[in-house]
Amino acid sequence: MAVFGEAAPYLRKSEKERIEAQNRPFDAKSSVFVVHAKESFVKGTIQSKEGGKVTVKSEGGEVNQVFSMNPPKYDKIEDMAMMTHLHEPAVLYNLKERYAAWMIYTYSGLFCVTVNPYKWLPVYNPEVVLAYRGKKRQEAPPHIFSISDNAYQFMLTGICHLSCLPCFSLCLLPTFSFAVSSCF
Repeated sequence: MAVFGEAAPYLRKSEKERIEAQNRPFDAKSSVFVVHAKESFVKGTIQSKEGGKVTVKSEGGEVNQVFSMNPPKYDKIEDMAMMTHLHEPAVLYNLKERYAAWMIYTYSGLFCVTVNPYKWLPVYNPEVVLAYRGKKRQEAPPHIFSISDNAYQFMLTGICHLSCLPCFSLCLLPTFSFAVSSCF
């Protein structure tokens, strides 16, 4: 991560944080998300199960719907498609945790999700541009530079790959219209 310089903590969680998350105690059978009026979803713990009824201890959430939580090793995951439980509360929780750490870029399968930080972060300097140049998407943390460099490389080689389609369809740049049509 040294190649990213001062941008590194804004792109990927540290090795120390990753190890701590993997070693954090977690009970997959009792850890859940429940609906909350103001926070959308909050964490809860299943206290008991009797027949079709579940008792959940939560931070003020309504317990009319329960969603399984992912283990802590998935906290701040870079590609949400890799989650064990992929549902609205898990996605929102991951985006919220990454945003709280100023990691504004997250992949969701082929797409790059960005949450506006409403402030300038050091993730757009020339050092970061160079760090993403020529790298495959899996070789570096999520960033729009990765998406654009991969699309550019595919255009140069004349190869159309599914990973370049989200970039073209989201950017809607008229100068790339020829590239999109040549893919089909």
